[in-house]
Amino acid sequence: MAKHFVSNKDESVRMFDADWMDVFSRIDYKVPLFIYIPLIIYFLYLSVMSVNFLYILPLIILGIVVWTFAEYNLHRFVFHWMPPGELGRKIHFTFHGVHHDYPRDSKRLVMVPAISLPLAVLFYFMFKVLLTWAFGDAYLVYPFFVGFVIGYLFYDMTHYALHHVNFKSKFWIDLKQHHMIHHYSDPENGFGVSTKFWDHVYRTMFNRPKQGASVVINEKELE
Repeated sequence: MAKHFVSNKDESVRMFDADWMDVFSRIDYKVPLFIYIPLIIYFLYLSVMSVNFLYILPLIILGIVVWTFAEYNLHRFVFHWMPPGELGRKIHFTFHGVHHDYPRDSKRLVMVPAISLPLAVLFYFMFKVLLTWAFGDAYLVYPFFVGFVIGYLFYDMTHYALHHVNFKSKFWIDLKQHHMIHHYSDPENGFGVSTKFWDHVYRTMFNRPKQGASVVINEKELE
């Protein structure tokens, strides 16, 4: 099997010359919980105060589903995009290439706030415009955004766990196997992290018989 990583140890590589920039390129996996759980609670409060109760749960579920769609497309078309030239290579390495080179680096498995917060603001206002245009009610964005952020947090925590937790459940072992094949065998397929659903829709499941798709999921054996 071709080697698709530089190091499989829990170690970091320097990304920026400036110390303060390099420090902020690393993050403990628990940090998004401290940022986004209060945000979820706040928007849930706004939802209860502003939106018909019957709409809240369906909109939260819709937000989660839309997140899975965004997750897949961001991973496939943004994080795996390789712009031309040396600058393009550096941009790709900074945004996602470093993770493929050092897949078990525990400090680079969840989005740093410098990326996730601007994206959250961008998505919030985009959804607000779309929901206002579609339904004439700007307040519908509150429960929808709750679901979207829940989906994002589940993705971040799942991504960390897939690289650092030894699962017993068949569901999680299967999801981990899916992600490990993406990392160690076939990075051109398998872009779903928290779900494989969109890989089935886009036909980016791994093109091999199931019995031949095994990749060692104890990553220590790959060191």
